[in-house]
Amino acid sequence: MSQTDLVTEITKQSEDFSRWYLDVVRRAELADYSPVKGCMVIRPYGYAIWELIQRELDDRFKATGHVNAYFPLFIPESLLMREAEHVEGFAPQVAWVTKGGDEVLEEKLIVRPTSEVIIGTMYAKWIKSWRDLPVLINQWANVVRWEKVTRPFLRTTEFLWQEGHTAHETEAEAHEETLRILALYKEFCETVLAMPVVDGQKSESEKFAGASRTYSIEALMGDGRALQAGTSHDLGQNFAKAFEIQFQGRDKSLQHAWTTSWGVSTRLIGGVIMTHGDDSGLILPPRVAPYQVVVVPISRGNWRETVLPRAQEIRGELQRAGVRVMLDDRDSQTPGWKFAEWEMRGVPLRLEIGPKDIEKSQVVLARRDTREKAFVPMEALVGAVTMRLDEIQAALLARARAFREEHTSATNDYEEFKRMMEGRPGFIIAPWCGSHECEAAIKAETQATIRNIPFDSPAPTAPCLKCGQPADVSAWFAKAY
Repeated sequence: MSQTDLVTEITKQSEDFSRWYLDVVRRAELADYSPVKGCMVIRPYGYAIWELIQRELDDRFKATGHVNAYFPLFIPESLLMREAEHVEGFAPQVAWVTKGGDEVLEEKLIVRPTSEVIIGTMYAKWIKSWRDLPVLINQWANVVRWEKVTRPFLRTTEFLWQEGHTAHETEAEAHEETLRILALYKEFCETVLAMPVVDGQKSESEKFAGASRTYSIEALMGDGRALQAGTSHDLGQNFAKAFEIQFQGRDKSLQHAWTTSWGVSTRLIGGVIMTHGDDSGLILPPRVAPYQVVVVPISRGNWRETVLPRAQEIRGELQRAGVRVMLDDRDSQTPGWKFAEWEMRGVPLRLEIGPKDIEKSQVVLARRDTREKAFVPMEALVGAVTMRLDEIQAALLARARAFREEHTSATNDYEEFKRMMEGRPGFIIAPWCGSHECEAAIKAETQATIRNIPFDSPAPTAPCLKCGQPADVSAWFAKAY
């Protein structure tokens, strides 16, 4: 798409959802295009959202015994080549370094697309005995995948993420870790991002390159497309064997470790935009809003002497209660302009205060999600604000769940399936035999992929949607980002 210098108006979702999304990203100053094709600059407002995501997730990782570390950005070619399936899966997206300064490198380096190989190499050095296990390490990093089609936050050549890599003594422990992290991701997305997700196992063709099993959480966006919001991979012993991660077991035998990897990325910001936003712009869940409340003093008369001091006191009261507050006391803009601007930026609550409000010892609170306004006595303000923020957080999750339910259908008939996949279809639950051939044919004919097979998916009562053979599972299909 062309890179316009300034987005002044936001396209309606109903007119062009893709254009709406890009308009919101630019207009709300979340990110901008960079001179490097496929790479974005995350602006302070967008990065503040990422910092809140980081903080919430990092606390959860550490509470479950994980620690942070950092591994190199560059990976020698010889290491990548040691896990054949992994190489094949990532080769088309790898960026190569062939020269350092004026020197041609004896061995090419890759810019990390993911870190299994470099971390596996180090684990092989560190793990010698069953007493060294488990190793529970996470890193916050950037990765590079040479994408042909990019979109800010959703798919970029370089992006930010966290990647956890763990090693275990037994297969059961590794599998338990894989599912523990998936559940952690689901809880985080639903309680912090107010974004409901479907958790389940990926099909063989959709699993991570080199994994034994891949699990994912899948969210439904406002245009009816699915977004893979996070993945957790049970790597079995595949990488342990490739990189010789071995240890002396309790019985003195030499054994290979069982490993996992898992991650979420800045695409979660794209998920928040598309789950909650409307034609006016962003709607941010309070728990990831850089500013949970914007205080707008009404600039009439000598407002700087009368209204502004009280507005500053209110800001301090709310900040002491742990609320993130922006006081917009700019002279350069009218109150009406500020209302529209902060609404577009998705601030959950707007607090208006003018001369008459001071006389009455009250303020006006306006919710971004419903646009409801209420007069609140100043003495009850802090409690009213925190209560409304909790209400907004819960309401956004409930609204997103209702949208997903309204856009989730089931069918056993392939012709009906194809008709349903036109336009903005949402999730479609259908019986599937488990064969790669049927999965590939459905994708080729409808652009729909199996997002995952949910853990609570009911047993199929009809034959495979595509071939008519007995079905193994009820799979969730969707068009996806």
